[in-house]
Amino acid sequence: MEERHLLIFLVQVFLLLSLARGFGEIVRRWGHPPLAGEILIGVLLGPTVLGRALPELAGAIFPTDAIQESMLDTVSQIGVLFLLLETGLEVDASAAWRQRGPTLRIGIVGVLVPLALGFALSLGLPDRYLIDAEQRVIFALFLGTTMAISSMVIIARVLHDLDLVKSDLGLLTLCGYAVNDILAWVIFSIIIATTTQGTLTLVSFGPFLLFTLLFTTLSLTLGRRLADRAIDYITAQRPDNPGAVLSFVCCLGLLWGALTQWMELTALFGFFLAGVMAGEARHLSERTRHSLSQMVHSIFVPLYFAGIGLRIDFFENFDLLLVVFVSLVSIVGKFLGAWLGALGPGISREDRLSLGIAFTPSGVTGIVVAGVALELGILSTPVFVAIVFSTLISSLLVGPWLAWSIHRRRELDILEFLPRNAVIPDLHSTERFQAIRELCDTVADRTDLDARKLSEAVQKRETLMGTGTGHAMAVPHARLAGLRRPVIAFGRSIPGIDWDAPDGHEVHLVFLVLTPESENGLQLQILAALAQAMLPAEARTRLRRAETSDAARRALDAALRSQELVRLAADPPEAG
Repeated sequence: MEERHLLIFLVQVFLLLSLARGFGEIVRRWGHPPLAGEILIGVLLGPTVLGRALPELAGAIFPTDAIQESMLDTVSQIGVLFLLLETGLEVDASAAWRQRGPTLRIGIVGVLVPLALGFALSLGLPDRYLIDAEQRVIFALFLGTTMAISSMVIIARVLHDLDLVKSDLGLLTLCGYAVNDILAWVIFSIIIATTTQGTLTLVSFGPFLLFTLLFTTLSLTLGRRLADRAIDYITAQRPDNPGAVLSFVCCLGLLWGALTQWMELTALFGFFLAGVMAGEARHLSERTRHSLSQMVHSIFVPLYFAGIGLRIDFFENFDLLLVVFVSLVSIVGKFLGAWLGALGPGISREDRLSLGIAFTPSGVTGIVVAGVALELGILSTPVFVAIVFSTLISSLLVGPWLAWSIHRRRELDILEFLPRNAVIPDLHSTERFQAIRELCDTVADRTDLDARKLSEAVQKRETLMGTGTGHAMAVPHARLAGLRRPVIAFGRSIPGIDWDAPDGHEVHLVFLVLTPESENGLQLQILAALAQAMLPAEARTRLRRAETSDAARRALDAALRSQELVRLAADPPEAG
């Protein structure tokens, strides 16, 4: 490598990172995923636009030099590996297992249905879309796999924007995604391992399937416990140095990536598994997760997606019919898979619709998988371009579509569920489970409900996924058999309570929400309304400054009545 290589590399990284990050942020403020802006910058700087308009300038900035291209490509590949590590951190396998009835159905069926549909329909594509017509089965498997992978990054952001991430629907969606991601990566790794060795046969597929399942099981059981103990030890030894835990997580990703690459299961799968293992650790703080996520999404992801546009001429390889085919099959297949998986007791018709919609977006992982297949010569460039456009279409569609499914319901005011005497202006508790018990005692004193059963139900739900929403607020909640109508209680902690909130701040405002076991989405609407009412800083400030229960109640009335009425799928339950 010469000095000019380093100079050009620095200029390339500066242009790609600054422009991709800047335009990605603009797109995000418009309510769309940043990857749309990041890919567009690559398209503008690559052969699609700049290469056509000013080929000499494009050649000077992005020369076709093997060393130069490998430098930028290496950074992109490292970014993809750490992106999979960060994705794994967001997968809560333990919560998915505790919710295993509906979660397993949604996650497994949500992968197999779109994969089978995509595989079957891709077999009939014309030969011009294939690099090698004799590899039609392998081509269809890869294309079907890319169309079956949903994007947890996209849906987590959409749930957050709609104030649904801490709801039971949000929990079920993210747990279903956990199963979906693990199963999809197992399938993809097996296909990679078998196809890179030659033809795909039952003889070669069987052993790899058993081996991969065994390795995955060991990683998610023994490996997860070892990672938990290691992080506990590091935290105890270096409590004031969160970077030590972050370094361990990154090293775990490198080790597992090397293992899976050595086993020909692709390093991407190893980084993803390492993230799942570390993400289960009890002492892995939200701050550490956030630090890794910020690093990945602020530096590596923009470089990777902008780099896609540098390598491909999107005009030359754009095929409208192929884009429509991939988009429709992907969206319909994933919607149908999640909807079918949600059939069964405990999930209302309205929630089934929302779950089906929530699983439709493709995202970063699907493009990464397609990129691997492109490098292996299994997918053609026009097919890859169609997958990129399909990802953008589904990512842009899911937010408005999911919001429509939530707001299409009848109207109802939730203030009637908040008794005037269920407001505690000064919680005595200093810990979140104590605060839950204190609020449950208040509800029990004013109803015929059993305080111990209430507390056990709410704490069980809290253990599955913490309900700290940020902005000094938490919304512990539970569904209860025998409860005839919803009950809401409010408590204020003056000193604040550590609730492991995503923003790292202590919680001062606690809303306890109890709903009947069968409530047709009622809990979801109450949680969304509370989150919307407390979104303005002025509303939270008035509640925190209220000195009496009457003053707190007036502040709550003003906040809730300033919002539009909540839409519900069914009439409110009769008062008990």
